[in-house]
Amino acid sequence: MNLYISRGLIWAAATVLLYSCDDRSEPLELGESTAALTASDAAGNQRAAPWQTSTPEAQGFDSGKLAEALLAIRDQNIHVHSLRLMRHNKIITDATFYPYDGTTVHDLASDTKSVMTTLIGIAVDRGELSLDETMLSFFPERSVANRTALKERITVRHLVSMSSGLDCTKEGGEATLSAMLSSADWVQFALDLKAVQEPGTYFSYCSPGMHLLSAILQQATGMKASEYAERYLFGPLRIRELIWPSDPQGYNTGWGDLRIHPDDLAKLGTLWRNHGRWHGRSLISRAWVDASVQPLLETREGGFYGYGWWVETSEPASYRADGRGGQYVIVLPALDLVAVTTGGGFDMDQIAPMLMAALTSPDEPLPPNRAGLSQLRAAVQSVALSPAPVQVAPLPALAEQISGKTFALEPSSLGLQTIALEFGAGAEAKLHLTVTLADGDQSLSLPVGLDGVYRMTPGDYELPQGVRGSWTDAQTFVFEYDRIANNFHLMTRLQFSADRVTGQSTELTRGSTYEFQGTMLSP
Repeated sequence: MNLYISRGLIWAAATVLLYSCDDRSEPLELGESTAALTASDAAGNQRAAPWQTSTPEAQGFDSGKLAEALLAIRDQNIHVHSLRLMRHNKIITDATFYPYDGTTVHDLASDTKSVMTTLIGIAVDRGELSLDETMLSFFPERSVANRTALKERITVRHLVSMSSGLDCTKEGGEATLSAMLSSADWVQFALDLKAVQEPGTYFSYCSPGMHLLSAILQQATGMKASEYAERYLFGPLRIRELIWPSDPQGYNTGWGDLRIHPDDLAKLGTLWRNHGRWHGRSLISRAWVDASVQPLLETREGGFYGYGWWVETSEPASYRADGRGGQYVIVLPALDLVAVTTGGGFDMDQIAPMLMAALTSPDEPLPPNRAGLSQLRAAVQSVALSPAPVQVAPLPALAEQISGKTFALEPSSLGLQTIALEFGAGAEAKLHLTVTLADGDQSLSLPVGLDGVYRMTPGDYELPQGVRGSWTDAQTFVFEYDRIANNFHLMTRLQFSADRVTGQSTELTRGSTYEFQGTMLSP
């Protein structure tokens, strides 16, 4: 897949009051709110917070151990962007980690699939479509390739459960999705895929199938997925700020790339934990919620899949929305626990043991722990802060020789065409890139912090992105290009000789590694 680069904390301890969704809504049936440790809303973006809060000890968690977990996440360079823990419908910990500051929306990646299937569930509840309607019945005007009896039997139920039998793969960095994104008509591409398995019998991860759900919803209701969500889901949940891209024909991306605030992502987990009810109002039926988290088909990744949710049956049983890079909504019903994260390239297995170790009394509250709360407050403040700048070591002689010189790169799957670095006397350099995109070539010029601190510039959708780097020896320069809330995090190692460069890049949110090499152009 080509490198995709688009054009385009304050923290406080607070008591947060519930609000009513509308005049008909009622508060969640919770106990009295207590002082808790939560991340404040961004300045200039004050949004009513429909949450009660609690001390961790009141919910069986040890504040000191939670503080240790937050600091360990930072110190071990685990790329968590935000973390919220909720128990018994109350926030007990809320933190953001540098370089994400929590003030912007964040790419949900494949958590979008859970949102998409939620909208399908609402439409089913409202009688606007049926799970047993066939996929092809929604597109009578289209001529569909590879039309067989197998394909004729694919239904909406099969699409929401990723059991359509379409020839889809997650391998090769989601090769089928990449091919769809390179096509002129994404819906047509997905419809034209071969049917290779009996629908309903085999799980196969299929982002194009999830994108078809967006088109099916629009065909059934006459509304784009984003419009339908605003009326029946985002509106009632007071999700006001979002970015939901569309395909070339105007269908919202059903497979991924929806961007909302982490606080709003937590509303989805809370809605499911409360069986589809929000402030006393049913937004989606309990029957759909319960069906969506049944272990329908076993997956190759382990565990099971429901209707847009991954399901774990081992104790403690759980279900989750799961997006690449660390976008998680995890619900553990037996513990009445919801964990919500965003990230830039981590796996929940890296942090779950530390968090669960803090749940030292699952069945009873712990005694108040003033010292632990103080430690947790300090930890939340600390992990949000930019690191202190480090002294920049003298540049190697090679830095002067290559500074400002452009290296033409041989073709590679990363899509880089040229690369150049400019070094001056200070703690900042310049990185110049030319990349190949689906719609043509693009040149970028980005500042690079040499002192361990990202230099920020506006990126995709004007969301911040940052670059930092350093010389690790006389021939090797390593830089980190982090698009942060846009969920792209590239670590690149460049080795220079007088007129040659070899490089290796790892995109952390996908775990994909690319190698390339090139030659210095003549001045």
